[in-house]
Amino acid sequence: MSHNQTKDRAEESAATEKLDNLAVITQTLSPIQSGKHCWEIAARPPMRVPARIFTDWEGMKGLLDDLEEKEWSALRQLTNVTVLPGIVKAALAMADVHPGYGFPIGGVAAFDVETGTVSLAGVGFDINCGMRALRTPLTRDQLIGKEQALLEGLYADIPAGLGSTGKLVLEQEELDRILTGGAPEIVALGFGLPEDLEYIEEGGVIQAADPEAVSATAKKRQRKEVGTLGAGNHYVEVQVIDQIYDNSAAAAYGISTDQILVTFHTGSRALGHQIGNDYQPILEAATKKYGIEVPDRELICAPIQSPEGQQYLRAVRAGANCAFANRQMLAHMIRQTIARVMEIPEGEIETLYEVCHNTAKQERHVVDGVERELLVHRKGATRAFGPGRPEVPERYRGVGQPVLVGGTMGTMSYVLRGTALGMVETFGSALHGAGRAMSRRQAGKQWRSDQITRELRDRGILVRAHGRRSLAEEAPGAYKDAERVVQIMAEAGIIAPVARVRPLVCIKG
Repeated sequence: MSHNQTKDRAEESAATEKLDNLAVITQTLSPIQSGKHCWEIAARPPMRVPARIFTDWEGMKGLLDDLEEKEWSALRQLTNVTVLPGIVKAALAMADVHPGYGFPIGGVAAFDVETGTVSLAGVGFDINCGMRALRTPLTRDQLIGKEQALLEGLYADIPAGLGSTGKLVLEQEELDRILTGGAPEIVALGFGLPEDLEYIEEGGVIQAADPEAVSATAKKRQRKEVGTLGAGNHYVEVQVIDQIYDNSAAAAYGISTDQILVTFHTGSRALGHQIGNDYQPILEAATKKYGIEVPDRELICAPIQSPEGQQYLRAVRAGANCAFANRQMLAHMIRQTIARVMEIPEGEIETLYEVCHNTAKQERHVVDGVERELLVHRKGATRAFGPGRPEVPERYRGVGQPVLVGGTMGTMSYVLRGTALGMVETFGSALHGAGRAMSRRQAGKQWRSDQITRELRDRGILVRAHGRRSLAEEAPGAYKDAERVVQIMAEAGIIAPVARVRPLVCIKG
């Protein structure tokens, strides 16, 4: 055995002992066992199932340190999730995991639809936040000299940031149709291409949404925000494909080296956030009404089949459809800008795929050899269905669903694909980004926006932000290493890399 292997074994042994001591204090944890980048916290009362974390040893040490030193800990939140009634198999954390509201961001939990619960924290406040990638016929050489024009065009054309308003102002009846019909309603209004819909998760609409389950306040906040980019980590980015890892999957996805992609990240804006606010007291009351004991008050929930659970799910579906519509409108506007600046037909800018996170969706999965109907919560985690699933567009079905993992302005992003193993181990789920390594407040103290702008420009990346502090708070150094977290999930077999993309032009909210 090498010196490094001996050292690693000693560190792992010490960590197990350390975790045992923590378990005595918290009464929720038992020793973690290591596998292929998969760690398990064995179930012990009141845990109903184990907690599993996909990370390497360095990531595990960081999570353990946070558990010991910080009240807001992803590991503690994950073990808390295992207590919720009806949870199936395990509470899961992807490699980009970090603390969130109640659930860790990068967390996945599936619940039996008859006996399980729906959790507000497992959905989050930016309902159905997601990413869409547009493939263009352009190559890197064709973009040379036009980067600044693209930057200014996108900045001028795409409304972004807190309180931003779009070009589409909706009356309540029109907004209700969008909350019911999602992206197809936007296409019906003449924005975007009908063929976009085939390459959006769920076809851009989740059935059984109910606008009546959404408050008038939420609708009022949203009526001017369809077709806007959020603040924080939301962005539009012009990228070049830097490397292809899987030629077969790349061919199916219609992408190749040096091709220009445009990827954007945003969600349900004010409406989704207001739904979360509105249902906090409803689900808090439901938690008490049905005698559900939760280790953290942020884990308020309701039985899926209860009136409160069903009402919340109808509202969540409406919020999801709002996000689908928002991204469809943005895709139309981005197409117009790219086509104008680059002098190409809009129809040549095609949707590669759109993936979602912050969802609770009813799906069928095999658990212990039996196919079951489950409500899968993905909080800051992306659906990553493998080959053969009927939900995957026919063109991609042979290789699996595209999975888009965003970088951090100055770092690489990735196009991945779902795998058969991921269907078994994670309910067809994967990471959605690099994952924050420090809070926005910490990042804002460490970096200045003008400093980030200069550093990225020196590396050939043009950035501009609508928010005064956005660039500092979203500095690349505020996030984990995207390449590392992708590699962890790939080596665990949960996803497979298809392509790496490099940023050229980025607009932040």
